[in-house]
Amino acid sequence: MAKKETTSKKVTGSGKSNRKEKVVGIHVDDSKNLLNDAAVAYQILYASPISLLTSSKKGLDAKAAIDFINLSGFNQEQFQETFKTTIKTIQNYDRQELKLDASLSEKLLKSFALFEKGIEVFGFVVDFNNWLHQPAFGLGNQIPFEMMDTITGINLIEEELVRIAYGDLA
Repeated sequence: MAKKETTSKKVTGSGKSNRKEKVVGIHVDDSKNLLNDAAVAYQILYASPISLLTSSKKGLDAKAAIDFINLSGFNQEQFQETFKTTIKTIQNYDRQELKLDASLSEKLLKSFALFEKGIEVFGFVVDFNNWLHQPAFGLGNQIPFEMMDTITGINLIEEELVRIAYGDLA
């Protein structure tokens, strides 16, 4: 996928844009296409709590982690910090066609759902990623990315995105 130069708005923790800056990133159409590609494979796996539970317990193919890295734009360090595993481990699992454990599978599926909502709210992967790295008022001025290492943190971020989508920023 070719990267396009886009103009995006810098997003503050409140979800409001306060200035424009030029970034080289994934164009909104590309991020939606990437999300659609991921959605075909994964959305049905997190569409309901029961399907999320069942899919997590079966374990995802390691390719799901690679697909998430491609969607999210996380670098190696960010992925490892969030998912508590190394890229090398994921590559080895992928090469050996092993399944990820239930905990990692669940966190990946919840993260796919989170990015789906984030792109829906912010429009661009890069804007959602910028928001993830800013203190968010609705999350007690915590940085959302730092909360992604737990399921509870991901759930709190999802709730904040719903509030932002409905304009409830207080």
